[in-house]
Amino acid sequence: MNRNELILATAILLFAAFLLGWFASWLVHRLSRATRAEMGELETMAQQLHEAEEARERAVSALEMREADLIARLSTAEAELRAAQGELQESQTEIEELREYIDRKLGRKT
Repeated sequence: MNRNELILATAILLFAAFLLGWFASWLVHRLSRATRAEMGELETMAQQLHEAEEARERAVSALEMREADLIARLSTAEAELRAAQGELQESQTEIEELREYIDRKLGRKT
């Protein structure tokens, strides 16, 4: 084998290796890329996720509004309770005063 034949054999081997590498790369790319059906499925899932996030945001907003309403109603009820307790205490004091007055008028000793 002379020098020219060696260069030609090496060139053919390198070209064959290049073609084999290119074919392997093309095959891996072809097998690993997503199909149109998979892309459609991913798009559908992304849309569903977006809708779920929007629904969650609406639910959180409604919950916060409901919580604020309940807190306001609770505050009002507590204020009414304090007022009623104050009135009850005043009524009890008045009842005691009236009992003492009646006992004094009737001449009872307490």
